[in-house]
Amino acid sequence: MNILLITVDQFRGDCLSCAGHPIVQTPNLDRLAREGVRLSRHYSQAAPCSPGRACLYTGTYTFNNRVVANGTPLDDRFDNVARAARRVGYDPTLFGYTDQSIDPRRADGPSDPRLWTYQGILPGFSVGLDLQEDQAAWRAWLEQLGYDVPASGAHALAAESERPEAHSVTSFLTNRLIEWIERQSDRWFAHASYFRPHPPYAAAGRWSRAYDPEAVQLPIEPVAQRHPFHEAVLQHPGVAAPCSPAAMRRTITQYYGMISEVDEQLGRLWATLEHLGQWNDTFIVVTSDHGEQLGDHGLMQKLGFFEQSYHIPGIVRDPRRPATHGTTVEAFTENVDILPTICEAIGADVPTQCDGLPLTPFLHGVAPPVWRDAAHWEFDWRDIYVPHAAQNWPWDRWLESQHLAVIRTNGAAYVQFGDGSWRAFDLASDPTWRSELTDAHAVLPLAQAMLVWRSAHAERTLSGMLLADGGIGRWPPMPQAWNGSARTSSA
Repeated sequence: MNILLITVDQFRGDCLSCAGHPIVQTPNLDRLAREGVRLSRHYSQAAPCSPGRACLYTGTYTFNNRVVANGTPLDDRFDNVARAARRVGYDPTLFGYTDQSIDPRRADGPSDPRLWTYQGILPGFSVGLDLQEDQAAWRAWLEQLGYDVPASGAHALAAESERPEAHSVTSFLTNRLIEWIERQSDRWFAHASYFRPHPPYAAAGRWSRAYDPEAVQLPIEPVAQRHPFHEAVLQHPGVAAPCSPAAMRRTITQYYGMISEVDEQLGRLWATLEHLGQWNDTFIVVTSDHGEQLGDHGLMQKLGFFEQSYHIPGIVRDPRRPATHGTTVEAFTENVDILPTICEAIGADVPTQCDGLPLTPFLHGVAPPVWRDAAHWEFDWRDIYVPHAAQNWPWDRWLESQHLAVIRTNGAAYVQFGDGSWRAFDLASDPTWRSELTDAHAVLPLAQAMLVWRSAHAERTLSGMLLADGGIGRWPPMPQAWNGSARTSSA
């Protein structure tokens, strides 16, 4: 099979017309859902970009991979989706970016330029199009088209509404990816990492005018009694939502426009695969690195503990399994499940490090023998909101307290802060995360479930082995997968 892994940056899970959104139109993603399997309760495990993508690419939770910020190095000992694909003969090729910082122990000395940026390329990927934050390749293309292009990527993106959508950063990436696919003569593996609908909130061309500001709903208001963390970030520049309802509505329409433009470009990809006769030879995964607050609870972008920053789209199309096409999975699924799923699709060993589970049973229409009953995510703010550095290094663990973890069940959510405080929410009666749970009989099982979750997913690469008489062995013996086909490696 060809493999097409698509990430659409900062994409809220509710912003799909096939998920029932009353305004946003996503006909091409809707089509993929009709011809694949939609994961209706799919979640990222961390924010912002680098932590979220580390979980996606390695199949591990943040408390294991320890990528806690944009710029935290990803330990080179971790396997990842590109390395797994390369081991079975693919040349995994990136279009866009992966935001993974190099392990400094693997750098070519102190002058290695990769030590000066968080926008590194995940080890294992070849690069078809390098499109980092400065958007240099796209800006150069705009100059060739005759535009007077701003000197920074952010300013060029902020002016997208002034140019036709055919000249957008999203269209540019799609053009290069299509050209590359058309040149392939053998099976291929491509990772299309789209920047939009990431801010600045400026949709390209006609998409900036596609949605009526008066038709959109205003966001969920923040509660009066807020946790100190929530109160603190509301005061942080660039995080608080616009105070003016008109400005908030305009921002929402731009976000919706960016989503619909990405959807239109994905339609071009689907058409190319059909034209080349590869639509039924290509395994497609669509997800995001994290969500977007979009004004809910008074916040913008992605941070904190609220669901809007972590609930994301998830669609998987395995053309070999048409019987399950059009189905929707209501179970909790997570981005840590993507690596094991792709490994099984390409016949690669599933790394022992993985905290996620293969989605393969759902693609076959079979109930997995074991599955989670909650979603989990983490957020660490040591590099953003910390007022002073930790003292008495390295014994002072104060920085590690600048952290929260969330467990979200069918009817409730529990938030554990690193300083010992907590919040719990009654989602059964109020899905807006505005009604707190305080009854110990309701909260204690949630806190216990979080402890069990962390215990069950402690790092295990070597802990499952025994060096004893008879040589290296496993304890207990490695079980067979649900269908007898999955393999597990210690990579």
